[in-house]
Amino acid sequence: MFGEHTHKQFDADLEAVRARVLEMGGVVEEQVNKAIEALVNQNARLAEEVIAADVQVNAMEMAGDEACTQIIALRQPTASDLRMIMTIIRTITDLERIGDEAAKIARFTVKSLDNDRIAIPRYSEIKYMADLALKMLRTSLDSFARVDASVAAQVARQDIEVDEEFHHIVRHLITYMMEDPRNITLVIDLTFVVKAIERIGDHAKNISEYVVYMVKGKDVRHTPLEQLERELS
Repeated sequence: MFGEHTHKQFDADLEAVRARVLEMGGVVEEQVNKAIEALVNQNARLAEEVIAADVQVNAMEMAGDEACTQIIALRQPTASDLRMIMTIIRTITDLERIGDEAAKIARFTVKSLDNDRIAIPRYSEIKYMADLALKMLRTSLDSFARVDASVAAQVARQDIEVDEEFHHIVRHLITYMMEDPRNITLVIDLTFVVKAIERIGDHAKNISEYVVYMVKGKDVRHTPLEQLERELS
């Protein structure tokens, strides 16, 4: 798809900016992993590492944006090359937002420990939901690395499952709160945690859709699953 250009430096620039995305994806994936581990194991040190890494992720987003701007200004890419640059710009934005959600989860963990609130209700369900969202992220980043649009429908199906888990957990948290009003603050905070995981899944789904645009030139955002499957068949 992305053949050798007359100007070999152009090829090098494109490959370098693609590598930036995958490097950033690895950092963000580790952030999410650590955030969930910190939550489940009530590990303040690990949570603080996640919060500190957010600065690095923000810097990587800015550097990626600048690199893409330079390529557009100097190389004036067209057709598939321009689609790849647009995909990269969108992807690094979503990765930065995933990093923000991971930091949000980590900050809750630190807060819960500061308040001596060790018992986390539904944590096993939260861990399961987070594992689903992480799987979506890995699949989407792998599709970007391999320039393979075929998995977008699979990621979209996984996103539906993550959404269902979100609603399931929230229902149980509300019950937990109603049983003992003293848990209201904890439940509200945990709801934000679960919503952060749900948003991670949404951003991962976005990345897989950008790959479809990069490969096929089709914008499949907001496309129903059945139609997406037809588009990719």
